[in-house]
Amino acid sequence: MTKPNFEYGPPMPKPIVTPKENAIRPSYYHTGNIDVIKYAEENFSKEERRGFYRMNVLKYISRFHKKNGVEDLNKADFYLRKLKELEESMCEGRE
Repeated sequence: MTKPNFEYGPPMPKPIVTPKENAIRPSYYHTGNIDVIKYAEENFSKEERRGFYRMNVLKYISRFHKKNGVEDLNKADFYLRKLKELEESMCEGRE
């Protein structure tokens, strides 16, 4: 049995992230001057953000050894810190 071919034209180029760019917030996430994380903080409930942060921690921890190594661990750390900040703000009544 042959594998189906799902390619329709040339493959899409991968976004280029230079060493100077932040791996958490690369430039291609800011199309139209929109920061996805800032948008979520301003437009989603604390429960939605809690789930988003938790799932990203799990995603990056689960795949680091197969995909991006330390870069994925740094991303997991970023989202874990965001989750911790959210939880602390809720405990302090700021949220």
